[in-house]
Amino acid sequence: MAVVDVFNTQAEKVSQIELRDEIFNIPVKSCVLHSVVTMQLANRRAGNASVKNRSDVKGSTRKLFKQKGTGRARRGDIKSPVLRGGGVVFGPKPRSYGFSIPKKVRRLALRMALSSKFQSDRLMIINQIELNQIKTKQVVEILQVLKMDQTLIITDCSMPELELSSRNLPNVKILHTDGLNVYDILKYNNLLVLEPSIPAIQGRLLK
Repeated sequence: MAVVDVFNTQAEKVSQIELRDEIFNIPVKSCVLHSVVTMQLANRRAGNASVKNRSDVKGSTRKLFKQKGTGRARRGDIKSPVLRGGGVVFGPKPRSYGFSIPKKVRRLALRMALSSKFQSDRLMIINQIELNQIKTKQVVEILQVLKMDQTLIITDCSMPELELSSRNLPNVKILHTDGLNVYDILKYNNLLVLEPSIPAIQGRLLK
């Protein structure tokens, strides 16, 4: 196990904690991370593009002119796809772009994402963040002291003061351990983990 320092909001070392090597220090394979991130982004796609086909277009079903004798094409009703304002043939309809990846691969990718932050010294563990009021300035000051920009903060429980104080910061996101995912870990440069979250993360990934 790796022994990592635990800091407070003043960037002072207060204790140490052990991190499991099978979660925070495994070989990182970009192909595994890429496949899981692709799956996450595909599952987020709305797929709401839609057109009206012949049966959806409003209009009369009357035959425009007689079948024979005019020298023109054998025209049907005004909703025909070959006429302006008619239906669209083979157009898009609402669909899902999502696909699934085996659970073991998703869990492996999450371990690799955490390992990539640990191996690149982009992971910091802090004992706690206490805010007595909703104040964005306090969160900014804490991150400046810790020298962390574009930060993903992992908490073990709901922290309304912290969540509301950081919601206006474009490069900061608060995430609970049960919502931890590969895309958000890789998106932000730094990972700031509250010490009580470590047992929850390790318990989730060691099942």
